[in-house]
Amino acid sequence: MIDRFRTALDWEDARVFVALARHGSLSATARALGVNHATVARRITALETTLGARLFDRRSDGYGLTAAGMDALEAAEAMEKAAARLARAPREPSLSGLVRISATPSLADGFLVPRLGALAARYPAIDVEIISERRLASLSRREADIALRLGMPGDGAVVARRLVTIGFGYYAAPAHAATLADGAAPVFVGFDAANAHLPEAAFLARHFPRARLAFRANSQFTQAQAAAAGLGVALLPHFIGATLPGLVPVALAPACPARPLVALTRPLQPEDGAVRAVRDALAALFAAEAGLFAPDGA
Repeated sequence: MIDRFRTALDWEDARVFVALARHGSLSATARALGVNHATVARRITALETTLGARLFDRRSDGYGLTAAGMDALEAAEAMEKAAARLARAPREPSLSGLVRISATPSLADGFLVPRLGALAARYPAIDVEIISERRLASLSRREADIALRLGMPGDGAVVARRLVTIGFGYYAAPAHAATLADGAAPVFVGFDAANAHLPEAAFLARHFPRARLAFRANSQFTQAQAAAAGLGVALLPHFIGATLPGLVPVALAPACPARPLVALTRPLQPEDGAVRAVRDALAALFAAEAGLFAPDGA
């Protein structure tokens, strides 16, 4: 039964209207659409009610368009063409499989893993494995499908996509920061001997060669927690230092240089749809939260 109070346009009404305009009679339109003529009549009445205009003149030899009907036909035919394009549009394939992501422990635990829910919701059949280590997983040996690394690669056999710039700053517990403001010499929290080659460790050693390293750990998360406990100043990426409770920024110089974060993959083939989808989702994720990584900590 037609709802005479309906105001929303029904595409089926418009489709029947286009068919009647072309065929000129209820019976011919009904045959073309595979419905009965009463259905055609009801659809036309519903559309006229919705538009608030008479679209056809009912004549002895069939249905002729009114001036309003001519205007409506142009719009309805455009709708018909749009619906046809939509029906032909390629559908996103159902992506599945395992995608392995290599990332540093701080990046994996401090940023990536807590934000993978949106990826799982969008691609429920894609499985994700996080390789959380500083060792550079080999893409060529298929140890990982995507590698998140600090710094641009020297290997031209990979495809690099720059994600964000990771900035660094000095952070300490408020009480410890107050002692520095009063003129105390900084005491640091830093990497252990096995990781003394890392850029942040080398930077501290170069610019603060006489400073005491009161606490050492191989994890920047552990360093951040130690700093929050008052053990010293930690040089941390902003996405850790600015978000961990119990830490405040400390004004020390010089500033540690920012480093680009890039997503590396092998050259992708058409069958690598899952890897491509995850790479693109990661790029969107980092772009949306680029402020966490900003070199100025903003």
